[in-house]
Amino acid sequence: MNDQLTQTIIKMAKAAKVASYQMSLVSTKDKNMALLKMAKALIANQKYLISENKKDLAAAQKENYSKALIDRLTLNEKTIKGMAQCLVETAGLKDPVGELLRTIKRPNGLLIKKVRTPIGVVGIIYESRPNVTSDCIGLCLKSSNAVILKGGREAFYSNNAIFTVLKNVLKKTKISAEAIQLVGVTDREAVNILLKQDEFVDVIVPRGGEDLIRFVVENSTIPVIKHAKGLCTIYVSDKADLKMAEKICFNAKVQKPGVCNAMETMLVNAKVAKRFLPLMIKEFHAAGVEVRGCERTRTILKGHVKQATDQDFDTEFLDLILAVKVIDSLKDAIDHINTHGSHHSDAIVTKDKKEAEAFLKSVDSASLYVNASTRFTDGYEFGFGAEVGISTDKLHARGPMGLEELTTYKYLVYGKGQIRT
Repeated sequence: MNDQLTQTIIKMAKAAKVASYQMSLVSTKDKNMALLKMAKALIANQKYLISENKKDLAAAQKENYSKALIDRLTLNEKTIKGMAQCLVETAGLKDPVGELLRTIKRPNGLLIKKVRTPIGVVGIIYESRPNVTSDCIGLCLKSSNAVILKGGREAFYSNNAIFTVLKNVLKKTKISAEAIQLVGVTDREAVNILLKQDEFVDVIVPRGGEDLIRFVVENSTIPVIKHAKGLCTIYVSDKADLKMAEKICFNAKVQKPGVCNAMETMLVNAKVAKRFLPLMIKEFHAAGVEVRGCERTRTILKGHVKQATDQDFDTEFLDLILAVKVIDSLKDAIDHINTHGSHHSDAIVTKDKKEAEAFLKSVDSASLYVNASTRFTDGYEFGFGAEVGISTDKLHARGPMGLEELTTYKYLVYGKGQIRT
C-alpha cells in the first residue's frame, strides 16, 4: 500500500470530519449564499472548465470509449449552465437540518424532540460524469455535511477543474473550505484507502458500473448506500392506450440510452402484441435501436429482430439495445420484473386503475410509474435540485437521494432535574 497516499487521504478525512462539526453551525442563509456564489463562479470560469474537459475527451477518444460514455463526460456551455442552475435550485430548496420530526412529552416531565441532523462526512465515489462534482458538493453543503469526492480517471481534469473553482469560492464564505475534499489522483489504490476511513467518514455512496459498486461493497468498512444497475422495465398491458405506450416506450429507450433510468426491457401483453409491436419496433429500428426479441416476438415480427438470450433480460445495456418479451398477464410482468429487474425504476402502461394499483403494490422497486416514462427517476425531475445517487437499497435511503436522504436524526431530551429510579 502507498504510504504517502494513505497519509494524504487520512489527513483529508480528518479535515473533513472537523469541518463537518463546524457545518452544523452554519446558517441556512450563509449556505445559500455560498451556493449562489458557486453557481456564478461556474459560469465565470466556463472557458477554463471546457478547456480542461477537452483533455479528458481527447483521452477518451484515444481509448475508444463508447459514444454514451463520451456524452456523459462532455462539458459545454449548456451543461455548465445546467450545473450552475442546479446549485441555484439547491439554494432555493428548504433546508432539512433542524426540522422537528416528532415531539414526545413523558409523564415524568421529560420533553423529547426528534430532530433532523446532518450525517457528517459523506464519501462519494463516481465515474465519468463531471457534473456530479458540483451537484454533490451543493447537496452536501446545503444539508450541512462535509464531502469527500473520488471521481474516475476518465474525468480527472474536469473534476479537478470544477472542484478548484468551487473550493476557491468557499474561501470567501463562512463555510470552511475543508468541508469539500477531492481525492485528485488516478491511482486506484486511493479508493481502497478511502473505503477504510471509517473513523472519519460516515457513509459511502458509489455511483458507477457494476464492477465499481461490487468493489466498494466488498471492500468498505464504512456503511454503503449503493446505486446498483438500472435494469428498468416497462410493461405494456392489454388495457393500455397503445399510442401513449408508443410515446412512453420510445422516450424511455431512445431519449438518453446511456443512463440508469432508461428502459432496457419491454414486456408486451400477448393480446395487444400483434397490434403494438410492428409499429413500435419500426420506430425503434428507425432510431437505431437493436431489438432482441423472444420467440413470440420474433414470430409476430417475422424474424426481423435478433433472437434474445436469457442473459439479455438480465442486462443493463446502457446503449441503443432493447430486450423484448411477449407475456400473458400482469402476474407474468410482476414476476419477471421482480426476478430480473434491479429494483430501480419500472413502469406499467394501462387504463385500468385496479391493474395499476396491483402493479404498484407488487413490484419491489424504488420508483414505480403508471403511464409515464422511467426517465423521470432523477433528483432534478423529482424536485430535489439534484441527487447524490439513486439508491436501490431499502435502508435509510431509497430512490433519488436529495437533501433529506443526506440527513439522519438525533433525540434532544429536555429535563428539569429528573433522575431515573
